[in-house]
Amino acid sequence: MKDYGVFDILGPVMIGPSSSHTAGAARLGKIAKDIVGTEFHKVVFYLHGSFGKTFEGHGTDKALVAGILGMDPSDEELRDSFEIAKSKGIDFEFIEADLGYQHPNTVKIVFKFEDKEDIYIIGSSIGGGSILITDINGNKVEFSGDYPTIIIKYIDQKGVISRISSILSTSEINIATMKVTRENDIATMVVETDSDINKKVVDEIDQLNEIIYIKGINPIKR
Repeated sequence: MKDYGVFDILGPVMIGPSSSHTAGAARLGKIAKDIVGTEFHKVVFYLHGSFGKTFEGHGTDKALVAGILGMDPSDEELRDSFEIAKSKGIDFEFIEADLGYQHPNTVKIVFKFEDKEDIYIIGSSIGGGSILITDINGNKVEFSGDYPTIIIKYIDQKGVISRISSILSTSEINIATMKVTRENDIATMVVETDSDINKKVVDEIDQLNEIIYIKGINPIKR
């Protein structure tokens, strides 16, 4: 028997007609924004599968823009996300695209900056407002945003994982899942935890000499 959660039965609290196309899209946009930060001036959304076919009718476009503005799926201002983005000087574009072997509700979100290279996030809305992030700027990852998550990019050397785990343990943060991928001498670690990530823990890990990038993301309401 399948283990059903409350969101499988009731659906998420949201603005819009579809949990997959609206609530999930808003969550994808917000997590992508949390990963890359601010200071971007334009965002290009490459819409795959049914996202690309129905994004206007289901409000996927407004939800994605709301997400990159930091809105939750239930935010009343989601309907006005286009106007709000323009008022903040943020341009956006939607392009139907074939992203290959992906879930049909998948988007590649490309953030453009004035003074640095583009950063992109690929993620899918997998139903009931649930999402899955699968790629951060070419680094293969897999996390849902349902749990507090730390994303770390570091120089792959012996002992780094142990030191990161020790910092989390000392801060009484239990590791729920950990996944590490490697490319040449650079590793990407995604850690999901059982309690929220605070700035002190992020700063302490960031002090390790091998750390290139670190970001802590706490769960998004849905």
